[in-house]
Parts: sequence; structure tokens; C-alpha cells
Amino acid sequence: MFPSRESSSLSLSLSLFACSLFFTSTSHATRSLGVCVSLSPSLSRLSSFLNFNRLMGLFKRWILCFLALNFFAPMPVSSKPSLSPEALARIPVDFLDLAKKPELADYMVGIRRRIHENPELGFEEFETSKLIRDELDHLGIHYKHPVAITGVVGYVGTGGPPFVAIRADMDALAMEEAVEWEHRSKVPGKMHACGHDAHVAMLLGAAKMLQEHRHELQGTVALIFQPAEEGHGGAKRMLDAGVLKDINAIFGIHVSGHYPIGTVALRAGPILAASGFFDAVISGKGGHAAIPQNSIDPILAASNVIVSLQHLVSREADPLDSQVVTIAKFQGGGAFNVIPDSVTIGGTFRAFSKESFIKLKQRIEEVITKQASVQRCNATVIFNEDEKPFYPVTVNNIELHEFFINVASDMLGALNIKEIPLLMGAEDFSFFAEAIPGYFFYVGMKNESQGPLEPGHSPRYKVNEKALPYGAALHASLATRYLLENQLESKLSKGNFHDEL
Repeated sequence: MFPSRESSSLSLSLSLFACSLFFTSTSHATRSLGVCVSLSPSLSRLSSFLNFNRLMGLFKRWILCFLALNFFAPMPVSSKPSLSPEALARIPVDFLDLAKKPELADYMVGIRRRIHENPELGFEEFETSKLIRDELDHLGIHYKHPVAITGVVGYVGTGGPPFVAIRADMDALAMEEAVEWEHRSKVPGKMHACGHDAHVAMLLGAAKMLQEHRHELQGTVALIFQPAEEGHGGAKRMLDAGVLKDINAIFGIHVSGHYPIGTVALRAGPILAASGFFDAVISGKGGHAAIPQNSIDPILAASNVIVSLQHLVSREADPLDSQVVTIAKFQGGGAFNVIPDSVTIGGTFRAFSKESFIKLKQRIEEVITKQASVQRCNATVIFNEDEKPFYPVTVNNIELHEFFINVASDMLGALNIKEIPLLMGAEDFSFFAEAIPGYFFYVGMKNESQGPLEPGHSPRYKVNEKALPYGAALHASLATRYLLENQLESKLSKGNFHDEL
């Protein structure tokens, strides 16, 4: 599948690292026993040593109990095994070499274009899901389906702990593509305008590499293909379905046209805002536009409501506490000389703390209903959390931040690690990161020589496909390194296994 040189190099790096973990842990126990044991450097003889049933008769039970206490109990920080920096550092480099090879790079480009031509909206990704399952079947990767209607969760590795997840969203947006190219959307009114097609391609690329090196993985990688990120909270549905059971950490990725190709953008702690949507129906009394005194004008009431809503941020919010209230929908009337009976407005609100978000929601409802009553109208506010759940703040785990910087620096160099400012955008990855330690980051895809790229949710949005190998290699490297570096800590939960493998 892959060129032998790169595959051999990566296998050697992983095997050497596994050996270093095992040697250190085993010697810790044998020194305590005062037993002189000559350990072979081969993994097969190490495994043989762990088969305590072959140990000498009378000492068998005593040695097993003693080793259990020393090997499986949490060790002091000072006793943590001495890791091999060289072996660790080679893993991301080797994965990037593999991902850039034409066989894998072209594979990801092909996957991305097939998905781009056939975009599907949230919870309607049936063909996208089938494509993913077909690829996993071809790779021999076991998976669960359906999860949250169209979601797919694959598993690579031992089936045992530790467990780490890498995630891609797979839904499109309801808009007409304005980019004229060979692989433009074939579905009227639907387009992959946020890079989710690229995210799926990168995760499948990572799956290919991880499956190729599954025997060197020191734990289990969950491949989460998630539906309905765009406002419908597919992550919450997957979380409710139990996809994070036993998972210790999760990583999410997003392409970005703001940063050069070969870079990553990240931030510790809060990175994206909490988000909610609302609709409001303001009802009055319709009539002829020439006789407004005989009507109760809902358009006037709605206009005053909108102006008052803008004061929530400018006059009530702490200037150092970022918040947003935006009215993006105004529907009412169909003739220039008729005052309508009602008007519908709708929008979004964002905040960077749970307290501010809750307060903002409360004040939106108060302002709409009370400002409408000043104009003699009635108003009903609908938040519709069942269809469009509120997204929590996306918070990057501090420990995973340090871990990510180490992995990305080994792959790309420290100068290509960029700190991103706080963004008022929202991501339903936040549901995952709220449940377990999570980390969300951006992969740069800007090429100065090709001009600026349009922002996400633009009908002229384009993906620089040269970024795909970087995303795939980061996925694979983060998962592999996490499993290796957390191998000893997983011993307490050794009984947890996934039947899918």
C-alpha cells in the first residue's frame, strides 16, 4: 500500500518506542523483586516474559500479585518511563512523508471530490456515510453504523485501552455553489462550503495509515465520522449514543484559508463561542398602508425590537466579555401598500461564558416580548433547542494543548505553530470537549501565489487540496503518539475492550 522505506521507518519508530515503554516498566518490577531477568529486545520474547503462567511453580502466584501491584498501579511521576525523544519525534515526520506520497494524496483528493459533487445536509448524509463505510470495508476496519442516523465510528488498534478519538464532520450547507470547476456540486441548492468534504477525506487518509500500522498501535483509535455539525448538533446526538464510552481524549480538525499551508493554528482554553438560534413571531393587526391608524404595525414593532436587541451587547455586556446578537432574518409583508398581520425575525447569539450565554438568552426573550408590547403587538420567542441545540463554548484542554504543540512542532517546526485569536464562530465539537478532554485546531491551506481564499459559508468557497496530507498526518500522529504516551496510565482500565475489533 505504501512505499517500503517510509513504512519501515515508521514501524521501527513505533516498535522502538513500545520497547522503551515495556523495558522500563518491567525492569521497575523485577528490580523490586531482586530477580535477575535477562530481557530480549524483541517484542515476541517480551510478550513471552509477561505470560506468568510459565514462571516457576511456588513463586507463580506471589510474582503475579507483586507485578500487578508494581506494573498496574499508578506509578509516581518520578517513576514514569524514560521515553525516547528520537523515536517520538520521527512518528509525525514519517506519517507526513506517507501522506504526501502520490498514492495516498491522490486517494484523499479523489474522496474529497466525490463528496463535494454530492453534498448532503445534516442527518441526510446517507450517500456520504455509505462511501465512508465502503472505504472502511475495503481497509478491513470494523465500525458501528448507524450512529445518530448517518454517523459512522470505526476502530483501529488492539481493541483495548488507552482509547483516543479523531473526528471529522461530514454535512454540507444549503447554498448554491458559485465556483465553476469540474467537480462542482451536482445538487442544486447544496454545497460543501465549510470544508467538511476535506475533513472526511483527511480522516479516511489517516485511517489508511493507521490500519497499515495497526500492529504497532499501543491501544485503540476511534474514527468518528459525524453528521449534522451545521447547526443541528450532530455531535450531541453521537455523544448521547455513547460514542465516547471509554475514550480518554478526542481531537478535531478544520481547514482554514487564513493561515499558510504547512501551518497549524491553535489556542489553549476557550477557542470558539457558545451559540444559540432563535425565531420570534411579532403579531399585530394588518390593514391598508394608507390608513395606519386602523392597524397595529408589526413591522414597526419588529424594527424597534431589532434596535433594542443591539443594545444588549453595547450597553449591558462587559466590553471585555465578548458577546454577539445578530438578526439575520426579517420576513413580513408581500405588498408595498399592505401592513401585514405579523412579522418573523430570527438570528443568533454568542458568548464566551456559560453565565453570559444564559443571561443573553433571557434578555433576548425579555426585549422582544416587552418591546413588542410597547407597540401594542404580541410576540412569541422560539429557541427550538430540540432541532437546533445550543452549542457550548469550545474549550481546548490545557494538557492536550501542550501535547499537540509537541507533536505539531516535531512535524512542522515550531515556527509553523500559530496562535489563533478567540473566534465568535461555534462548533459542535464543543459537546465532545465538554464531556472528555478535547482539542480542536485549524490546518492552514492558504497559498499566497494563488490569491486569497473565500471564508467558509461563502458560495465561492474553495479548498486547497494540498492541505489534505497535513491534516491526515496530524490525525494519525496525534492518535499514535497519544496511545504511546498514555500506555502505562491505561493499565488501571485494562479490562475495557471494544468488541468491534
